[in-house]
Amino acid sequence: MKKDVNIFFSCDDNYVPYLAVALQSLELNASKKYNYNIKVLHTSAISPKNIEILKNDYNKDNFDLDIVDISDKIKTINEKLHTRDYYSEAIYLRLFIPSLYPDLEKVLYLDCDIAINGDISKLYNMDLGDNYVAAAPDGAVCNVKEFQDYATKVIQVDNYSDYFNSGILLMNLKKLREINFEKKFLTFLKHFKFDVAPDQDYLNLICKNHVKKIDAGWNKMPIEELNKNSKKINIIHYNLSFKPWHKDGIMYEEYFWKYAKMTSFYEKIINVKNNYTKEMQEKSDLETIKLIENTKIQAENTERNEGIAKLYNEIMLEKYISADRLEVLKKIDALEANGLFYEEVENDPIAKPLMPHEVDYLQKKLSSKIARKMAYSSARKFMNKLLKDKQLIIKEIIGIENWKNIKTGAVITCNHFNAMDSFAMQYAYDATGFRKRKFYKVIKEGNYTSFRGFYGYLMRHCNTLPLSSNAQTMKKFINAVDTILKRNEFILVYPEQSMWWNYKKPKPLKAGAFHFAVRNNVPVLPIFITMNDSSVIGNDGFPVQEYTIHILKPIYPKESTSAKQNIDEMLKTNYELWKNCYETTYGIPLTYKQSTKTANVNDD
Repeated sequence: MKKDVNIFFSCDDNYVPYLAVALQSLELNASKKYNYNIKVLHTSAISPKNIEILKNDYNKDNFDLDIVDISDKIKTINEKLHTRDYYSEAIYLRLFIPSLYPDLEKVLYLDCDIAINGDISKLYNMDLGDNYVAAAPDGAVCNVKEFQDYATKVIQVDNYSDYFNSGILLMNLKKLREINFEKKFLTFLKHFKFDVAPDQDYLNLICKNHVKKIDAGWNKMPIEELNKNSKKINIIHYNLSFKPWHKDGIMYEEYFWKYAKMTSFYEKIINVKNNYTKEMQEKSDLETIKLIENTKIQAENTERNEGIAKLYNEIMLEKYISADRLEVLKKIDALEANGLFYEEVENDPIAKPLMPHEVDYLQKKLSSKIARKMAYSSARKFMNKLLKDKQLIIKEIIGIENWKNIKTGAVITCNHFNAMDSFAMQYAYDATGFRKRKFYKVIKEGNYTSFRGFYGYLMRHCNTLPLSSNAQTMKKFINAVDTILKRNEFILVYPEQSMWWNYKKPKPLKAGAFHFAVRNNVPVLPIFITMNDSSVIGNDGFPVQEYTIHILKPIYPKESTSAKQNIDEMLKTNYELWKNCYETTYGIPLTYKQSTKTANVNDD
């Protein structure tokens, strides 16, 4: 059975002749291996006669042409749709395809003012991944300074080359429905009108950072500056005023006329060209000048653009922002203001006391070794999936040589801000190449005894060293720590004690990690992870953080110094190194809402 290729157009009677040219060129160049389901959307704007001609001419073989009136869908919002002389409400119809066709996962939308010179199935079969759309950069925007400023300042794409032309648009309907695209569009429409290409502007705004760029050969515009290094021409897009049915001398006009002569509308197209007057051309030129001036005005309207940015943040995160995360952030603000840095903000599981017989710290039992092997295999697969899905993003590791150069065991300290930051630390350990020198992590008692399911399994078997409220278990814990460090292996300790979600600042430190280091005469290796918002929105509605792992200079105990003094000095040095890393990376001084609380607290 042939695979379906789903193609959409939107049109009115004025553009039916050019739609026929597009369909004719599509038919002649499309692979015969596929069935082409073509739908032309309109709002009672195509006459019965034209519908009949189109169906008679293009409903054949592996082409199924359907002319669909979606007037009822548009009636409720028709007065809100912003139109101008050179575009009608038809340009908006593509925005409703995701909701109109819930059974389809992917479609290719095409403007009518095109000539197709390549096999359209090749474009359709492009893998979209998790991107919302695939499209080519807009040639006009890339070549007109005013349009460039408009794209970056009004639509607020990172670079004007990221602003795409929506005339040839591969749409991931599944993802667009997931993000509630239509609701977002209608909300933007209610508050802001755009002038360059309204439908295109809304698409660029909502799909920002989720666009797969396609080769310009699939959206070749007849602009001289764009074609000095012309690649294969698959689709010519006669957009803006570059219409071969208006005037001669349009680049690539020969393709248009080649296909136009084969349509039932050829004489009508010739008639349009013959009746296109100088006054009409002057009016079109004046409209273009006004458009450029208007884009310049809008680009300079800082207040309006700030409003767009604010609304964007509200709309794009609407419904998806986790109420739980918002509550956590409020708790963090309150705790920082009161200097309560060691208090937890998450609802940790109730800690069941860990008894000595319930833990095999050094994994001496065969069952412990087998469980560890299985747990690490599962954990690595899970971590690789997190990395692939961009739920864990590690931008860079800085200072890996500081870890590699350590010849003895070491206590590793790291700031604690996410349940997944231990995977970032595992990633850093893997980068050292220390296969034979194991990497352990100190965890809370409740994380070991009370977590269930997959995470609980990892907590119990991935080289974890759980603390305990039982004195005998803690003796066993301390003996294990001593043994591990004497074996020249590594132990990760989170000396801040508490985990504050996505908290970027270093918090006051507890002394336990430094006590272990001094007791065993090994260094402390301070690691500080900085983070920035990525373009990926997580399931909680917040940007996934992009981590930079800073492995700082190791801190060694001093031989001629007492244990207590060593502990105090190493703790203070660790905190200062973290503080310096924070201030250097973020370019701001470290301050807390509560300034009277001492930062480098030494508290066992």
